[in-house]
Amino acid sequence: MILDFSSKVILVTGASSGLGRATAILLSQSGAKLALLGRRAEALEETLQLLTGEGHRIYPFDLHDTANIENIVKMIASDMLSVDALVHAAGVHATLPIKMLSGDNIGDLFEINVFSFMLLVKAFRNKRILKHDPSIVVVASVAGLVGQAGVSSYSASKGALISLVKSFALELAPENIRINAVAPGIVETDMTTQLRDKVGDVAFQKIVHMHPLGLGKPEDVASAIVFLLSNQARWITGTTLVVDGGYVAQ
Repeated sequence: MILDFSSKVILVTGASSGLGRATAILLSQSGAKLALLGRRAEALEETLQLLTGEGHRIYPFDLHDTANIENIVKMIASDMLSVDALVHAAGVHATLPIKMLSGDNIGDLFEINVFSFMLLVKAFRNKRILKHDPSIVVVASVAGLVGQAGVSSYSASKGALISLVKSFALELAPENIRINAVAPGIVETDMTTQLRDKVGDVAFQKIVHMHPLGLGKPEDVASAIVFLLSNQARWITGTTLVVDGGYVAQ
């Protein structure tokens, strides 16, 4: 199966590392031009150097600045002449037992994981932004499908994304915009290292053993994202593709 994105401009959030970086690299190898969005300019430059082809650009931007999300998307569309697809890979994880929950830490997590995604979709939908075979993919999590102790706010945010994709799909279908989610299990990224440091080696090994095929690589999830963006998935919208090494099969 050949996935050709040679005529596409694709905006990837969270492109400075992890799943966003892996997805950007794979898309560039398939011919796409990438708009790389993330908070850290130096890390975005590192991603840029790993891309195949030309015409890619970086856009340092903090998604906490929700008031300007529409403006940054318009700027990207103006610079690159179109935005044909959107990948929202930016996200934050929080290990917070119920006793530690507060309005501030819940709000901060939802702002990046959920609110920014909703506003990115709104901006992408703008009819003034030129789009060809438009498609959107958001990175959710298996934590949005099954319960996990100590990560209630994170699970709630990822569950919200899965629900949003269903509602957005119905609203966007008349405009021929497809939208889907991927729900990864634990993948070996910097965020996973932070999780190991928080929970300790013994607890982390229990998490590893809950993945029958072991922990995933960023490229495993990136491949699923690229498929959902492609015309090979042209009859798929409003769904969540689980990529988890068997985690939710138990």
